[in-house]
Amino acid sequence: MPEPIEVRKVPIKHVSDASGLADLIEAGVIEADRVIAVIGKTEGNGGVNDYTRIIADRAFREVLAETGSRSAADVKQVPIVWSGGTDGVISPHATIFATTGAESTEQTDEPRLTVGFAMSEPLYPEDIGRVAMVSKVAAAVKDAMQQAGIDDPAEVHYVQTKTPLLTIHTIRDAKARGKTVWTEETHQSMDLSNGCTALGIAVALGEIDMPTDEDVMHRRDLYSSVASCSSGVELDQAQVVVVGNARGVGGRYRVGHAVMRDALDQDGIWSAIRDAGLELPERPHWTDLDGRLVNVFLKCEASSDGAVHGRRNAMLDDSDVHWHRQIKACVGGVAAAVTGDPAVFVSVSAAHQGPEGGGPVAAIVDLGEPPTGYQPPEH
Repeated sequence: MPEPIEVRKVPIKHVSDASGLADLIEAGVIEADRVIAVIGKTEGNGGVNDYTRIIADRAFREVLAETGSRSAADVKQVPIVWSGGTDGVISPHATIFATTGAESTEQTDEPRLTVGFAMSEPLYPEDIGRVAMVSKVAAAVKDAMQQAGIDDPAEVHYVQTKTPLLTIHTIRDAKARGKTVWTEETHQSMDLSNGCTALGIAVALGEIDMPTDEDVMHRRDLYSSVASCSSGVELDQAQVVVVGNARGVGGRYRVGHAVMRDALDQDGIWSAIRDAGLELPERPHWTDLDGRLVNVFLKCEASSDGAVHGRRNAMLDDSDVHWHRQIKACVGGVAAAVTGDPAVFVSVSAAHQGPEGGGPVAAIVDLGEPPTGYQPPEH
């Protein structure tokens, strides 16, 4: 049986700030050696050359190394997934997952939060966008489920991944070995890596059958409702964090999920919060959350028809500001308005993640007393 989970969200005050993690450790809320995953937003451009992810990664790993007893090699293996770009009102932050001892945790037979993680086999440049990547990701998801103690795929509510994208260097490497790559456009490879990874998650959870190479990025009716996939230059494997519920784990936290049907679908966010176990009025307001929402995790995508709610927009034709940044700011504003908290995890490039023009939503709530979630200041 996996151990209970403590999960907290902390602000990032500047690009190399990990004081929120250090404060939790110093206060005894979590132990450095028990931190098993971090998922956060950094303030860079979210692109191929977004080095704020590397800076934040180093800062958080330094705190874990300095305050715990794990070796540098062991700390390096802790899954830390950074999504770059806090466009609009999105606030830089990190959500920290740590195990706790059963003796200090509320015992219950109700489903409670559990987390598992795994690393895939190495992903080569020629794998990205092809069935080879789908298969390797699917295998890693199943490994992470097993570690989390989840047997039923229906109890998986959120799968966060980080995978490699293509760079000029890796494209040249593939060519030197006589291999081909799906695309030579490095920015496009972000969407490609994310979408192919999502298909691997969907296969592992039985949401779809194994796709073909031709389906990748083309069959948008094939998707996962729980995938949240990011890519970058930091690694050459799929880093997989599975978040779900299991009975007998104990603790005070629970996760749920739903999908946003389009960029303005507030009800999709509320549905995820309800699915996590919070009772809410028919037409809820952020004040009804009362500090019980730890965080929401969303993926978003500009609809290929160039419209939202039947109204035309110009995101996909804009040559000045890439649509990645525009849709992220839009959905971030919607999520912040729903939750009352701008520190929401909103990530772009949602190919094969939720329905076309929408995206998956996961919500983690605190069912204990007193609640530990964010309480916005009174106006």
